[in-house]
Amino acid sequence: MSYCDTCVVRNRAICAALDNNEINALNGIGRRKTLAAGDPLIWEGDDSTLVANVIDGILKLTNSTEDGREQIVGVVYPADFIGRPFGKTTSHSVTALTDAKVCLFARSDFDRFAHEHPQLEHKLLKRTLDELDRTRSWMLLLARKSAEEKVATFLLDMSERLVDATCAAPHDGPLDEFDLPFSRQQIGDILGVTIETVSRQMTRLKRDGILDLPTRRTVRILDRQALVDMAG
Repeated sequence: MSYCDTCVVRNRAICAALDNNEINALNGIGRRKTLAAGDPLIWEGDDSTLVANVIDGILKLTNSTEDGREQIVGVVYPADFIGRPFGKTTSHSVTALTDAKVCLFARSDFDRFAHEHPQLEHKLLKRTLDELDRTRSWMLLLARKSAEEKVATFLLDMSERLVDATCAAPHDGPLDEFDLPFSRQQIGDILGVTIETVSRQMTRLKRDGILDLPTRRTVRILDRQALVDMAG
């Protein structure tokens, strides 16, 4: 039995575009890798030698500023694709935020496989365009929204992105309770606000009865419509 036969995200990752024979061929050029939280997978500026499907866990995409600080520029979840097919260098680092499992491919092998299977290239293109749409929406959030709107939008996005992506999941809609994979400082970095601003907004949402915060990382949405209205 191959890794692909037991893959929990097979029908939701880019592999969903392939038939069984093609899946077996793809399995022949891939390998599984387990990461502990904090483990790096790809380094910014390195030659682009790897691409990967996320099987389990959450990873962050980061760039380094001139003074050495880290800026989170993206997050990937189960069934997401990592890496730059057909590219020569990597534009960001990829590090596990939580314990994670990925299916790794040598970029040269994957590029060749994609050229031979147009339906996979089509799936990659669609994912790229979807990610471009998300990036444009995020640019609007950073440029135009208030701190209150940013935090509300971020929490709504988390409630959708943290839904179980496995093939057996029911996918009944966004989550009303979830554990944030980020610290308050990381949330502030993502949203372009201070950690104090994040804490104030979260406290206000709890005080107003929109959220409950049972632990530092756990969020329970009590009034989703109010959160949607606040997001603008």
